[in-house]
Formats: sequence, C-alpha cells, structure tokens
Amino acid sequence: MYRGSVRRHSTVENFEKLSLNQITTDQWNLRDAVEGCARAEIPWIAPWRHKVQETGLKESRKLIKDAGLKVSSLCRGGMFPAATALERQKRIDDNKRAVEEAAELGTDVLVLVCGPSPDRDIISAREMVAEGITQLVPFAESYGVKLGIEPLHPMYAAERSVVVSLDLANTLAEAYRPDQVGVVVDVFHVWWDPDLYNQINRAKGRILGFHVSDWLVPLPDMLKGRGMMGDGVIDIQRIRKAVDEVGYSGPIEVEIFNDQVWSQQGDETLQQIKDTYLKHV
Repeated sequence: MYRGSVRRHSTVENFEKLSLNQITTDQWNLRDAVEGCARAEIPWIAPWRHKVQETGLKESRKLIKDAGLKVSSLCRGGMFPAATALERQKRIDDNKRAVEEAAELGTDVLVLVCGPSPDRDIISAREMVAEGITQLVPFAESYGVKLGIEPLHPMYAAERSVVVSLDLANTLAEAYRPDQVGVVVDVFHVWWDPDLYNQINRAKGRILGFHVSDWLVPLPDMLKGRGMMGDGVIDIQRIRKAVDEVGYSGPIEVEIFNDQVWSQQGDETLQQIKDTYLKHV
C-alpha cells in the first residue's frame, strides 16, 4: 500500500535524478545492476566497493560507461577508528584505494561511513575519525574526489559509526572547504532528529548526496529492515523539499537493506523503486 500525495511532472523530470544504490539489489552483481538500470531507464547508479571488486575495476567502469549510466557515488570509505596506529594506517590506505576507485568509476563523491569505536571511548573514536579525514583530504583532492560524511542513526553507534547526527557530520565537514568535504543526508538515519531542518540549512553548499528509503513500524531488523518509500513513517517529501531549498540538485539514491526486497526479482524491485519514488519522493 502506498501513502502520501502524488506529484506529477514530465517523465524526464521524474527520473532524471533517480539513482540505484546497488545494495538495494544486493542479489545482483554489478553487471546485472547496470543492465537492470538500463532496462528500467534509471540514469544513475551508486556501486558498492565489494561489488566492483568482484567484477574488476576496469570492467566495472566499462560496463557502466557502455550502458550510458552516471555514477552518483561510491560506497564506501571510512571505518577510521582502530585499536592500534598500524591498523588505523591500514584503514587510511584502504580509503586511498577507495578514492582511486571512485575516480576511475567517474564519480566525485566517496561516501564515508566513519566507523565504530574499538573500545568504550567514543570521544577518542570521534577524534580518530577527524584525524582520518584530515589525512585523506589532500589525497582525495588530488583525484578530484569529495568526501561525503554520512551520519548514521544512533542505534548504529556501537558497530558502524560514531558519527550519529547531521550536527556531528556538519562539524567535521566545516573544517574543510565545501569542495573537499561535505555531508550525505540519508532520510533513514536523520528523520528522527529534532534539529534536522536547522542542520540541513547549516549544510547548505555541502550536501553531496541524498538517500531515500523508509522506516518500517515495527522495524523488522536493525540492519536489513528498511522499507520502500511510502511504506513507513518518514516524511520524505518534507526532507526532500528542505534539501532542495538549500540548493542540492544532485542525484537521489534509493538505498534499501531488506531481505524481502533482496529475495525478489531485481526488475520487480526497480519497478517498485520507480513507482514509490514518483509518489513519495
């Protein structure tokens, strides 16, 4: 069942910003996802690094280019905190590889999921995140790649990211120029925030990505429980309007982790994406 108002535009305008975040069709490899987007006339794709590595970087670039798709971002870099200096350096090195992959694939946005604390000291972990970004910025800039800090919902603080609000992400990003570091606004992660719209205004000129899905009630799974737009409680159109009003005009990625979605045919998923995008985004 779909909820919400329907906004009517021309077909081109409807889908010109639509991007498939590849995790939404996790059952597909990169070739399948590229070919599926081409069939569905979805113009953008956001690959995940493990899918690119399975296919090979050069082959991935060729598949995407030959299909006429554009790459909205590469997911993901980050995961900076670690217990030892050696492990932290390994993570910086991996982030540099991610920058190189993003540039090779033709996107200027590397999404950063910043990582959890290796112990109980969340304050020090946030300092490690800040230090990691500082080390990565000059390298990324040399490749023309911007770093998009994606704050996650606070329920992920212990295992995925100590950056759990748009306020924290903005604070980290503001240490750099907007053409170096910005933020990624994912409605699943930020919809709950009582300061959300102030923080979106604060992020003006720094929003490097906008991700949509929905928060199901009850939430079926902490990680793999996101729903199609309109199936949950997020006022996606209001958040979209706020992001638009501060000047974001880039692609809109549909990013859904959900076992039920992953178990169905990918082409069916893409049709659902298009239908719900029109009605609820």
